[in-house]
This record gives sequence, structure tokens and C-alpha cells, in this order.
Amino acid sequence: MNFLPEILENYIEQHTSDEPEILQKLNRETHAKVLMPQMVSGHLQGRFLAMLTGMIKPAQVLEIGTFTGYSAICITEGLNEGGTLHTIDINEELLGMVKKYLAESGADKKVKTYTGNALQIIPEINYVFDMVFIDADKKNYSNYYDLVFNKVRKGGYIIADNVLWSGKVVENKTKIDTDTKSIMEYNDKVTHDARVENVLVPIRDGLMIARKLV
Repeated sequence: MNFLPEILENYIEQHTSDEPEILQKLNRETHAKVLMPQMVSGHLQGRFLAMLTGMIKPAQVLEIGTFTGYSAICITEGLNEGGTLHTIDINEELLGMVKKYLAESGADKKVKTYTGNALQIIPEINYVFDMVFIDADKKNYSNYYDLVFNKVRKGGYIIADNVLWSGKVVENKTKIDTDTKSIMEYNDKVTHDARVENVLVPIRDGLMIARKLV
């Protein structure tokens, strides 16, 4: 997922604030016990999310795709006082691990977890969001964007992970798989949406950051 030479990646991490101890522990356990551990945000992206959220100071955040809770903990670092992160994941088996680390990090009082199909859950969450973080099944990225758009305040942010998809977005377009096609369609959708301004940031596997203008 990293596109820079390893020596540069190491330099970047050495010149980024340290990964908190609780997140180091979560990272290790994710890699030891969970399938597809590369889905965890990790040191650099985690610090970026924490920094970004600290700049926005959101009161209400929606996260689509909790996984083991790494990004959720990072996002809570920048919440406004009394703010809440609403995080959805379809995998009930990971909920125990998520709640354990939310409690150990002290973030549990700032987070509300939802388990199930996000397409069904999102319409039932009646908040206006300052920020949305999409990091779930790629085939539904565009659907998630459409579902959350009217729930995001003017000036709020919609952020999507994995938008470079290991570089597959620029490979031979006659041989693209379904997930790659969905990511490419999402990137085009956001880029051509006059209701937002956007920047694609090449951190880790790519983050598409869109700010709502209307």
C-alpha cells in the first residue's frame, strides 16, 4: 500500500509524532489474530487522521468500517468536547476486540458502535455530521457517499480510504476487478461533484478528502 521507497517511509515515520502505546498494542494484536491485518490504519495514517480531526474539531463523526478500532481511537483524539464518533461495522466477531481497546484507550465514552449493514444503519442515525470517514466494502463507496451527503453540514468533510487501491486505479483498464472499478468510479464521482472541493492525498493507500460547499 505504500508507494514511496521504504527508506523514505521510515524517515517520514521517524519525523512524525510517535504512535501511542495503546495503538502499538492494537496494531500488534490485529496482525497476530485478525485476517487481512493490512486493513488497519497504522502509524502514519493514524497520526494524520488524529491531526486532521484535531483541526476540524468535529462534534459528530460517522465512521463506516470500524475493523479493529484503530482509526476510531485516532479520530476521537480530535473530537470537540462532548463530541461523539458513530462507527459501523458488519463484523460482529471483532466487536469484543474493538470495545476492549476503546475502553483501554479511554475513548469508549466518546464512541457509539453499530453492528450490521451500514446501508441500512446510516438512514437510522439522525445526526448532522461534521466529518464522515469511509473505509468499508469498496463496491458501496458511492452508495455510502450518496447516503451521507445530506447528513453532512455545509463545510463538513467526507474522507474515503484506499482510493489508490494499491495502484490498481492506473493499471490496464481492460482488466480491472470489481473493487478497483468501484474505487475509480468513486474518485471520478467526487472529483466531478460541484457540491464539494476535494484533494486526493497519497498517504498509505490514498485518502480522498472532500469538503462540502453547499
